[in-house]
Amino acid sequence: MTHTDVNQADVKQADVKQADANETAAKTSGRRALIVVDVQRDFCEGGSLAVAGGRAVASRISELLAGQHGYSRVVATRDHHIDPGGHFSDNPDFVDSWPRHCVVGTPGAEFTEELTFDDFDAIFDKGEYTAAYSGFEGAEGDGTGLRQWLAGAGVTTVEICGIATDHCVRATALDAVKAGLDTTVLVDLTAAVDPSSISETLDELAAAGVSFRGRLPG
Repeated sequence: MTHTDVNQADVKQADVKQADANETAAKTSGRRALIVVDVQRDFCEGGSLAVAGGRAVASRISELLAGQHGYSRVVATRDHHIDPGGHFSDNPDFVDSWPRHCVVGTPGAEFTEELTFDDFDAIFDKGEYTAAYSGFEGAEGDGTGLRQWLAGAGVTTVEICGIATDHCVRATALDAVKAGLDTTVLVDLTAAVDPSSISETLDELAAAGVSFRGRLPG
């Protein structure tokens, strides 16, 4: 599957799948969750590791949450760095090392102003002392991990959005599939560090069993 496929024929398939998911959610109350990945100031325009389109993604997610979205649970992940070692570099390669970002206690680690803590049923912080990309590496303040929390809430289906498509959204989606969750990425509610990598990223996710909904921006 290519991203062209996502933009055309598979959009209808995804819409049918979404309708089925909505019906299932209505029948099994509390089974479908939205995971909002790393929509933080440092990842949006003006931040230390700004991703083009990040602010627009934040606005669209805010609009989704303000409506009758149909999710029984909405959770967020955050990069939450204290001293992640080689994850930070003064000469980053933007693959394994990065400029300083989302440092605990700094404005850049906060959600963008479009989102608030009240938007979420739970928040999972990751990467305090090491690199961490997947939201499933994160935990609440009491140590509860995302997989454990979703299982406790009876969630079997997740939809994922946020920043960045080719890194933390990707890793979170792959781990969601590994956790046995029916997984969909909301393509139009994501932004990539490297837009040229999106096609390869979506191909990898599709091969792992991830579904897609929405159209690529632009």
